[in-house]
Amino acid sequence: MEKKRPAILFARTVTSPPPSYRFPKNDPVSGVSLDVSGELVVRANVRWWLSPIMFSGPSDSDTDEMGYAMSRLEIESDLCDAGKGYYGVGSSSGSSHRSSERLGDLDNEISQVTKLKSCPHERFSRQVPGRHQLPVSTVKMLAGRESNFSGRGGRFSSADRCHILSRYLPVKGPWLVDQMDSRAYVSQFSTDGSLFIAGFQGSHIRIYNVEKGWKVQKDILAKSLRWTVTDTSLSPDQRNLVYASMSPIVHIVDVGSGTTESHANVTEIHDGLDFSSEEDGGYSFGIFSVKFSTDGRELVAGSSDDSIYVYDLEANRVSLRTVAHTSDVNTVCFADESGHLILSGGDDNLCKVWDRRCFIGRDKPAGVLVGHLEGVTFIDSRGDGRYFISNGKDQTIKLWDIRKMSSTVPARKEVHRNYEWDYRWMDYPSEARDLKHPYDQSVSTYKGHSVLRTLIRCYFSPAHSTGQKYIYTGSNDSSVYIYDLESGDKAAVLKHHSSPVRDCNWHPHYPTLISSSWDGDLVKWEFPGSGEAPIMSKKRVRRRHFYY
Repeated sequence: MEKKRPAILFARTVTSPPPSYRFPKNDPVSGVSLDVSGELVVRANVRWWLSPIMFSGPSDSDTDEMGYAMSRLEIESDLCDAGKGYYGVGSSSGSSHRSSERLGDLDNEISQVTKLKSCPHERFSRQVPGRHQLPVSTVKMLAGRESNFSGRGGRFSSADRCHILSRYLPVKGPWLVDQMDSRAYVSQFSTDGSLFIAGFQGSHIRIYNVEKGWKVQKDILAKSLRWTVTDTSLSPDQRNLVYASMSPIVHIVDVGSGTTESHANVTEIHDGLDFSSEEDGGYSFGIFSVKFSTDGRELVAGSSDDSIYVYDLEANRVSLRTVAHTSDVNTVCFADESGHLILSGGDDNLCKVWDRRCFIGRDKPAGVLVGHLEGVTFIDSRGDGRYFISNGKDQTIKLWDIRKMSSTVPARKEVHRNYEWDYRWMDYPSEARDLKHPYDQSVSTYKGHSVLRTLIRCYFSPAHSTGQKYIYTGSNDSSVYIYDLESGDKAAVLKHHSSPVRDCNWHPHYPTLISSSWDGDLVKWEFPGSGEAPIMSKKRVRRRHFYY
């Protein structure tokens, strides 16, 4: 039997954080206030400085046992020292409790990778015999850095910084960003965090300038909208925005133009990208999910006609269409920056992996991952080409390893159920909550939130500030849930809204999270906050009967 090649860890360049951002007030636990630009201030008026660190090195790819060239798993080389020990740090929320399935057998590799990215040097965390192991305080790490415990010349590693910043969860607030009279469906930060995009059912899409006090930079009135804005995506150069609805036409808007008011074909042209073809025979379908490729040259989309589309923006045409699932394709994304691997999830309960370099047959994926008992509403990739998470209508988030996928769907993938249920207007049956798929291939499962009435989204927490040690999601119960990736504990539950939270997004660098809800509120959560959150007026929520 051929031996499996071991995973190889490579270094990559890590950019320095964005302009200075000071955490308001002091941390009552550690006695310090933080500045993401590098400054840590102790109450005793002693100043300590974080030196910016740059890492660089080669990159490569690894191949899994199925023969598909999987993308690289990259870890910053300065995260750790060879042979050094690390340990997991518990939740800092103070009162977290376990709500997920036991994760004691969490895949060792992702557990170790998460620790490497978010745990301090072993000399900071060394246990004293007979004492309970506790999270390392910020003050202790500052003192250790000045004493050069880690041998880095008085510098923190990326993992040291993540360990500090990941303890400052965005749980205080909320503060009102905007309030609309229609449901919010989409909320997304740009890659660098300078812009924020929010899409509403009432044909409005707003782009906010985060660095200028959340001023509305672009107010877009969508064209030919069917039902709602189902998804938006900002190009990597932040010059163009595409938006989709329950239509085969995706529209593109020039974000960089000087016009604030962008009314379709009135003040600006919103070019339409047609995903339909003559073979459709005039059949109209909707697009649930659309994403830019990392080079900005292509779009990938999932549709209600069970298909995945790839649109070539330079050629201005659909370059690939594959019938991907046996039901609606609710979510698609690229697995990593290479753009070779596409992940999809649908109402057939399956997650699928598509490798564009080696299609073995028309409409045949590179692999299939089974485990959800109901439809998949959203997928978020960890960005390493191996791990991703999915939200499901079975009220769970599942963590997946692409290398565990099977080449075909098990002959008996369906789980027999003796109940009728529709997630759009019914509660999830109590008798189904403890069911588990007999062929479940997921690495771990997270429970506690509610996925009802709409396609609720979930994400990994930012790599720069948390080392991706958390998973967070919106919920039908009007809350935002933050789970610890390793333990499965609830690290925090954010409550404010009066209607389902379909989407939420964590700033890539700051301890700031934005939640958007069907109550029309767009609110900001931070740590530690600057005073008491203002009391926000509540408006009457309009009732509907059908949801998507």
